[in-house]
Amino acid sequence: MHAIDAKGRTSFPARFRAVLEARGDLRLFLVPGLDDCVAVYPWSEWIEFENKLAAMPQFDPNVRKVQRLYVSGAVEAEFDKLGRILIPQQLRARAKLGRDVLWAGLTKHIELWDRERFEASLEKDLGTPESQHNLAQALAELGL
Repeated sequence: MHAIDAKGRTSFPARFRAVLEARGDLRLFLVPGLDDCVAVYPWSEWIEFENKLAAMPQFDPNVRKVQRLYVSGAVEAEFDKLGRILIPQQLRARAKLGRDVLWAGLTKHIELWDRERFEASLEKDLGTPESQHNLAQALAELGL
């Protein structure tokens, strides 16, 4: 169980931090998630993402949209002595984060969710046989 304190700080899961420490990658980038969450990238993954984006056609409207909506809101963060990070107010508001939060590890980044919103999202995506079938079908279409 993780919580955001009155100053906007939250503890970072030890298991995720251990992976980052092993990689020597303790700086993070916090960005507005595409869902109601904050996406948290290790520094090296974020730089790789920005480099790929910079190599794309800059006059493409979709590239500009990603830059405007995703990249322009990026904030660099570091751990304090207690292993916490500060989640800026604008990111907390955009992700609708309350006091109780949940960290979800993905492949190249981590997401920080309001606990109730995350559980509601899981229920929506997996709560019925139809939604489970749709997910299985989507995974099959992706070749997974």
